[in-house]
Order: sequence, then C-alpha cells, then structure tokens
Amino acid sequence: EVQLVESGGGLVQAGGSLRLSCAASGFSFDEYAIGWFRRAPGLEREGVSCISSKAGDTYYADSVKGRFTMSRDNAKNTVYLQMNSLKPEDTAIYYCAADYLDGLCSTTGYDNWGRGTQVTVSS
Repeated sequence: EVQLVESGGGLVQAGGSLRLSCAASGFSFDEYAIGWFRRAPGLEREGVSCISSKAGDTYYADSVKGRFTMSRDNAKNTVYLQMNSLKPEDTAIYYCAADYLDGLCSTTGYDNWGRGTQVTVSS
C-alpha cells in the first residue's frame, strides 16, 4: 500500500522558514517522481514543485521560485520542501504526491496522495 505522510507544517511569521517532509512507503521510492501541491481556502489546488525520480529534474511554480527548494533522499524514502521568505499568500494545506513518471518531473499525473500538512503564514 502506498503511503505518503507529510509533516513540518505550522504557524510562522512572514519572512520566516519552514521545512516540510514527505515520508513514503509501499512503493519503489527511487523510481517515482514526487510533487508538492497546495490548496488555499477558496482556491484551486496549485502545483508548487516536483522532482524526478533521480533528482535530475525539478520544477517550481513562478509563485515560489527562488524561495522554495525541493530535494529528496532516496536512502530515507523522504522528500523535503525547504520554504524560505514565506509570505501570507503561501498559507495553504500542502500535499505531497507520488507516481511513476518515467524519469520525468510533472505537476500532473499523480495517483498517490498524502493527507496534507497545514502551513499558516502570519503578516
């Protein structure tokens, strides 16, 4: 059974940092691409970033480029999202997702999802 568990969310002031983690089990982690997504109240889900299976390819949404960094540790079956210079508009539930994408990175095509972790940025 594929399991993805996000952690690391919380309340932080604008300008602060958080590091989200996504712990994975139940599949061949080093063969799967991982994506981070977020959903803010009243808005559609947004693809924040993704990383390919061997970490050779990454993508960041324009809204987070230069502030967020995604990485993966295939030995620990864990993906990280380092979020710096946080803004109130980053407030959302953050989800990680995983799927086999043939070595590519994408913000679509994921069938396996975690339950999310809340990030709240106060002004």
